[in-house]
Amino acid sequence: MNELTYLKPGDLIQIVAPAKAIEESHVAYAKEFFEQQGYRVVLGKHCTGQYNYFSGTDEQRTEDMQQAIDNPDVKAIICARGGYGVVRIIDRIQWANQLRNPKWIVGFSDITVFHQQLQKFEQKSIHATMPLNFRENSPESLTTLLQALEGNLSGIEFAGPPFNKKGIAAGELIGGNLSIVYSLLGTDIQPDYKGKILFLEDVGEQLYAIDRMFFSLKKAGVLDAISGLIVGGMTDLKDTTATTIGMTLEEIVLQHFHYRTIPICFGFPAGHLTDNRALVLGARVQFEVDSFVKLTFR
Repeated sequence: MNELTYLKPGDLIQIVAPAKAIEESHVAYAKEFFEQQGYRVVLGKHCTGQYNYFSGTDEQRTEDMQQAIDNPDVKAIICARGGYGVVRIIDRIQWANQLRNPKWIVGFSDITVFHQQLQKFEQKSIHATMPLNFRENSPESLTTLLQALEGNLSGIEFAGPPFNKKGIAAGELIGGNLSIVYSLLGTDIQPDYKGKILFLEDVGEQLYAIDRMFFSLKKAGVLDAISGLIVGGMTDLKDTTATTIGMTLEEIVLQHFHYRTIPICFGFPAGHLTDNRALVLGARVQFEVDSFVKLTFR
């Protein structure tokens, strides 16, 4: 299997929409952004289409993704947005050319389905912002995306909240959207979690649903296997209105680690956030939690 290569100006990027439909203006903005960095950009045939909720039928969305994978000139595939739909096409895609001539696949949220497939292939991918969000993103979101694509992403550091669990661990960074990771437990694209640094983020979930998903991760052996846990944006979480669940997010997560001493951080700047920093999944990292949090890519 060939290695991924980092991008340089003049390389070709393709934007596809493998899930929910997206307005053309978002895609046009992203195309101009990459062109300003010196890249050539093409759009998938159905990138700005619409078929009910989706950007196209399952066949059309598969066609766009397959064409991008099979085109040897394309060096990176940027997913335009998440929503729902990738799991509907994951088994339709022929991955042979991705293994022969790998290219970066970029996105987050529902794109976690692709990330998990690539983790099974032992290929790196980029968890990062998507064209839907480019306009309102922090400068760091777009800067780190370019750094990841170009091989210049060294790490991320920030002041950690007091309920973090201190420690140092090294391993391969995997994960993505909690709901998607949870939904793929026991499937043929569940990766091996042993010794990994697991990153998780989510949006709009009930606290009891977060609790349930973490119990599933525990029962599946995931939480006993990992060597570190990074909790990113947990945005717009909800609680039951009549009677509260009575636990914070941090309490829900930490209850599963009373007898483990792995480093755990909360509030990592990645996920459904304005400040959505890029992460290279599949990369070897060092993860350090003290009064600060430091993630270093090796």
